[in-house]
Amino acid sequence: MLRKTLCVAVIVGGGLWGQPAADAVKQGAVLFRQQCVFCHGVNARGGVRGPDLTTGVWAHGGSDAELSRTISNGVPGTAMSPNQLTDAEVSQVIAYLRTQQQPVAPATGDAHRGESLFFGAAKCSGCHMVNGRGGRLGPELSMVGSSRPRGYLVESIREPNRQLTEVVTSGMIFDTVTAVTGDGKTIVGVAMNEDTFTVQIMDMGERIHSLDKKSLKSLRHENRSLMPPYSADVLNETDLKDVVAYLQSLRAPTPAPEKGAPRAEQ
Repeated sequence: MLRKTLCVAVIVGGGLWGQPAADAVKQGAVLFRQQCVFCHGVNARGGVRGPDLTTGVWAHGGSDAELSRTISNGVPGTAMSPNQLTDAEVSQVIAYLRTQQQPVAPATGDAHRGESLFFGAAKCSGCHMVNGRGGRLGPELSMVGSSRPRGYLVESIREPNRQLTEVVTSGMIFDTVTAVTGDGKTIVGVAMNEDTFTVQIMDMGERIHSLDKKSLKSLRHENRSLMPPYSADVLNETDLKDVVAYLQSLRAPTPAPEKGAPRAEQ
């Protein structure tokens, strides 16, 4: 086993950069807290805008070169924006992320049966969409297995109010919003868009309401999820394992390696 005192060597942009491993990890942790924690959460375990980075599954490639490209250039069409970090700083962040990687928790249920439950008896698809099929009121889950670990999935199903599902799709954060209009009508749903003067709310029937805030009697964001808790009385342990196994199977496609580059271990 290599000792941690050996140098970390990361090839970035055609150049070789290295420093003692412990120093690289320490500086990478500082940079992560400064640049990445808002989106990816404390210890890289997922946050308001970004996925969990400890799962060992990387949606846009897991080699050092692929991670470097993602960090430096961002990912168009997502909340991942380009960074102005130097090559050395990017390498330090990658060194830190490697130390945070956790063993992948194996699926213990029947993913095929879990899919049937998701779109059937468990009624998950009433709010959640997978690959174009399902509802829009909750987070889109087509690649949730790449972004959230098993423990998070279990907790989000059993106790959705304990840790709100903070996956952001199209700018949406899925807490509950309640608006009371000037004529006394109450609208409950999630905020699709909101600024200082207006708010768009998708209600429980997926109808969209565009509202002028000054015309409202009240507008309240509540620290609770619209998703009901799935207790053991609603979803027994076997069913839960099967649904979670299905969710774990929903992963980003493995990126094709660049020409001449070895395929990264995922």
